[in-house]
Amino acid sequence: MKTLYLIRHAKSSWDNFFINDHERPLNKRGKKNAPDMGQRLANQNIHPDLLISSTAKRAMKTAKAIAKAINYPISNIQTYEDLYMASPGDILDIIGYQKDQVNSLMLFAHNPGITDLANQIGSLDIDNIPTCGIVAFEFNCKKWTDISTQKGKFIFFDYPKKVDEPRF
Repeated sequence: MKTLYLIRHAKSSWDNFFINDHERPLNKRGKKNAPDMGQRLANQNIHPDLLISSTAKRAMKTAKAIAKAINYPISNIQTYEDLYMASPGDILDIIGYQKDQVNSLMLFAHNPGITDLANQIGSLDIDNIPTCGIVAFEFNCKKWTDISTQKGKFIFFDYPKKVDEPRF
């Protein structure tokens, strides 16, 4: 059994229009939402075997904040430059590279790829995973390379502004 958590980076700052998109930091809301979402995961006793992130500053800051909240060693976060603005196929390729000993994987990336992938692997109809949104799936397989479209069992979809309905 494999468990995959797809996480869109937290809200980023647009204060400096001259900064390279890859280097945009989190804004005030993003700096609050990332640890809050990490705490929601910790409250549900979610502790993945591996965290991987886009190299973009906003994705890495989100990954580090969530890692801290769930007591995952920040130094163990793996980065992939190819996750920056990756297509669903590119993201699936990166997931497929992971060691089969890893049973739960948390991946931090960007839209539209992250939303498109969630819809493909879970047969969902999510218009947009909001910033710092998390979608989780289980797969009945032993190898990450076995993950393909339509195989994921939807577990939950949570995001910072989701307060009216149960999160999990």
